[in-house]
Amino acid sequence: MAENKTKKTEASVDDFLNSIENDSRREDAEVVGAMMERVTGESPKMWGSNIVGYGDVHLTYESGREVDVPKVAFSPRKAALVLYIESAFARRADLLAKLGDHTTGKVCLYIKDLEKVEQSVLEDVIRASVEATEEFANE
Repeated sequence: MAENKTKKTEASVDDFLNSIENDSRREDAEVVGAMMERVTGESPKMWGSNIVGYGDVHLTYESGREVDVPKVAFSPRKAALVLYIESAFARRADLLAKLGDHTTGKVCLYIKDLEKVEQSVLEDVIRASVEATEEFANE
């Protein structure tokens, strides 16, 4: 079975965030990071070289595959701030409909400009995602 490529490291989150050249992207990352820390009650840790994660859970899928992942995470990419959230949770469609300017992938939420989303709704999305991840891990 393939090993998970992205693992928690001891690298400095502050150093990583301070290395972001785009001031707006760095500021957005700091705001989202504060939300994730508030929701999870966890300090940020680097996962791989460019993902900031909060908390960690051990997941076992029906296939038998086991992985350790953050409860919720983000990465400030050049094109957008990428949030890694649970792909299936109650109210996902309703919350994302109220969020504002964003796009999604299976487990990714892409935000180009944090000022164009409702931050209270974003925090609700993060909270619902964390709750769903914790439930899945406890099954």
